[in-house]
Amino acid sequence: MIAVSSLLLKLLPTQIAYAHCDLPCGVYDPAQARIEAESVMKIMEKYAGLHEEEQKWRAVFIKEQRAELVKHHLWVLWTDYFKPEHLEKFPHLHDLFWRATKQAGEAKKSVDPAVGQKLLDLIDEIDKIFKETKATK
Repeated sequence: MIAVSSLLLKLLPTQIAYAHCDLPCGVYDPAQARIEAESVMKIMEKYAGLHEEEQKWRAVFIKEQRAELVKHHLWVLWTDYFKPEHLEKFPHLHDLFWRATKQAGEAKKSVDPAVGQKLLDLIDEIDKIFKETKATK
């Protein structure tokens, strides 16, 4: 297997690319986390009106999946987009992401719309900072 890998490396052209993130700008956006958080919120709002246990179970299952996606999108944004210079300008950024991902975890465990709203509010704070960093490019 090592010989095949070495041969492929010799045959395929390679080029080093430099960027401040994994891909060129434009692929990262808090909107991805917000869309999933809005789904979480809608499910929380509808949950009280569900009467069949199967519907409730399904709603909770989907809500938990969406909340996990919120966490994923937030962590990708935090670890791949934001850089030390952003943290210098916004020193509370680390804490903000920590609180937002913790709130997504709380949303997984709750059907209270207030929990979902708090998650959306934290994502809005992140989005505001994100837009400020994009405006300086």
